[in-house]
Amino acid sequence: MEAMDDQPVPSGPETFDRRAELSEFLRTRRARLKPQDVGLPEFGRHRRVPGLRREELAQLAGVSVAYYTRLEQGNGRNVSAEVLDAIAHALRLTDAEHAHLTHMTKPARHKKKRRPARVQQVRLGLRQLLDTMDGVPAYVSGARTDILAWNPLAAALFGDWGALPPKERNWARLVFLSPAYQDLFVDWDAKASDTVSYLRLYAGCHPDDPELSALVGELSVKSEEFRRLWATHNVKEKGHGVKLIRHPLAGELSLSYETLHLPDDEEQFLVTFHGEPGSASAEALRMLASWGSDAIRADLTRIPPGS
Repeated sequence: MEAMDDQPVPSGPETFDRRAELSEFLRTRRARLKPQDVGLPEFGRHRRVPGLRREELAQLAGVSVAYYTRLEQGNGRNVSAEVLDAIAHALRLTDAEHAHLTHMTKPARHKKKRRPARVQQVRLGLRQLLDTMDGVPAYVSGARTDILAWNPLAAALFGDWGALPPKERNWARLVFLSPAYQDLFVDWDAKASDTVSYLRLYAGCHPDDPELSALVGELSVKSEEFRRLWATHNVKEKGHGVKLIRHPLAGELSLSYETLHLPDDEEQFLVTFHGEPGSASAEALRMLASWGSDAIRADLTRIPPGS
């Protein structure tokens, strides 16, 4: 199982330092575990480090302490899938965390020349589908949590994204830099944590994305809460659940959301919201739909452009 090249990784054009990211991710995953969580005895009342010790983790994974130490120091070159699986199991990683670990240990891709950022496109058929979803708020998100397309009811629910500059149509910017969105989500802390976790997962797959680097840099400067959450190294896939929305016109809504991964673009997702049939939230959505552009215009006051 143990086969690793201990030579230093050549520096490349990555936006994020792969070695540092891998090191911090493994350290934070190890720190959140306690010996009793994994069936190990806890000797002594005082431990110098939070969570498991390196030697304890290595024992659980079936690798040598020296091998695991090199990996946690960021040297992920030539590590086998078998070893990664064993370490992921020992660390009790989720599927998303396991995938993130795998991405961070892949060899860096060295580019001769930096290409211009790919323009994100939403195909016509998908835009037409959004327009037919009259009673369902729906939008398409893309790389870096960018908001790429939406239907009128999504604009009535979340704000007139069309009135914002394209750069501002981004969930991370809105959640952390717009006070209006702190009021919009009843559980803003959960929304903020999820948003950072999505960005972290994207960063593991695209460490050389300059636009991501600029976004993370800006948010780190402007938002203390973003800095704190980014430092946790948590990762999460987009999924499904319930969001509580505090709308300035329709009041509080409890909406179920579904996230559908689009087959022709790995970075794009269709996200839909709906209220439980017969509920006050479902009725509030119908009201918003009937108000149409009036609801969108009234809602502009809470999402100032450039916020």
